[in-house]
Amino acid sequence: MQQQQLQCRMFKAAFLALVFLLAAVSTTEAGKKEKPEKKAKKSDCGEWQWSVCVPTSGDCGLGTREGTRTGAECKQTTKTQKCKIPCNWKKQFGAECKYQFQAWGECDLNTALKTRTGSLKRALHNADCQKTVTISKPCGKLTKPKPQGKFRLLKAT
Repeated sequence: MQQQQLQCRMFKAAFLALVFLLAAVSTTEAGKKEKPEKKAKKSDCGEWQWSVCVPTSGDCGLGTREGTRTGAECKQTTKTQKCKIPCNWKKQFGAECKYQFQAWGECDLNTALKTRTGSLKRALHNADCQKTVTISKPCGKLTKPKPQGKFRLLKAT
């Protein structure tokens, strides 16, 4: 009998502890303040429009570009940004456009030119680039294969 009373008391104590724990957890969660969401800045400023990169010297390397935007309440309407034009890019199609070229085609005997086509691979700072470009160059000398002789010239050592 005493053992049953002891078990009953332990059960009541465990039950009260559980209720107390649940109450503590719920008040902790209720006490947390919800973070206010970041308010979007309302502005009548337009988006930045950037000019092409102008190299400081030569036709590639470090340079600057000018940015402008419109709006009555804009704190800043113009700014200058540093930029770089890679020197290994083909300048023929715009210094800010890079193309992936196919292999050179066969020589056109009428024009003595061979051509190849390139598709736009990358454009810097939303530059205005053509999707595909075609270039041509002179075929060069048409060489005949050298005949293989029976004799080889050996180097004297």
